[in-house]
Amino acid sequence: MRTFYLTAAALLLALTSVSAQAPDLGSWNILNLKYGYNEKWSFFGEAQLRSLKFYNNFHYYEYKGGFNYKFHSHAQLTLGAGSYQTYKEDGNFVLPKNNDEFRLWPQITLFQSVGKIKVEQRYRTELRWASNGYRTRFRYRLGVSYAFGKEQEGYKPYQLSASNELFFTDKEPYFERNRLLFALNYKTSKAITLQVGFLHQFDYKINDETGRDFLVVGFYYELFRKSITKSETHHELKDN
Repeated sequence: MRTFYLTAAALLLALTSVSAQAPDLGSWNILNLKYGYNEKWSFFGEAQLRSLKFYNNFHYYEYKGGFNYKFHSHAQLTLGAGSYQTYKEDGNFVLPKNNDEFRLWPQITLFQSVGKIKVEQRYRTELRWASNGYRTRFRYRLGVSYAFGKEQEGYKPYQLSASNELFFTDKEPYFERNRLLFALNYKTSKAITLQVGFLHQFDYKINDETGRDFLVVGFYYELFRKSITKSETHHELKDN
């Protein structure tokens, strides 16, 4: 725990210093709850709150939920749905909204190990009913993670992760967005994971938040049925 707090404190101090020099550093806050029903099925709910400046100019929130089905030791299907709200810039939740959107998204995630490195590939299709009509979007995320620290209850407490995600549409110019994330995760227990990270987002065609940098802070809480004895969450990249 001491290692995590020292590392997280150093990262936060560095980001705070950067934010003082670059006031456009935003915040990206995540609260995620998950319930593991058995070894194959799990259910989740998540809320996010984002700001375009350092905990100011809040312009976006979302809440979503769904289920996962792990049909293979290296593959998982997900179906999720949620509400995604984007407000105008230059203030906190400035009206009228830029976008009021409902999404339904099927997804498949593939896992593999290369030595001590975990590799994850995520493919997602988004069916989007937005203020200006229906749109379809496709997302591909490639991520790697490395768990370390003294193993306890079948998991290691610390995890470094990096991921890059590409966003495409079915209309020109097709490429829409690139999202790069570096994160440090700490499992305080089997159920709780804390996350701090840095996210850079570039938008080719702006229709949500503009492309810029964000401080990521996440809290992940997972419940298990008593029949489940092993957690696989430390093998998964945290959502964004």
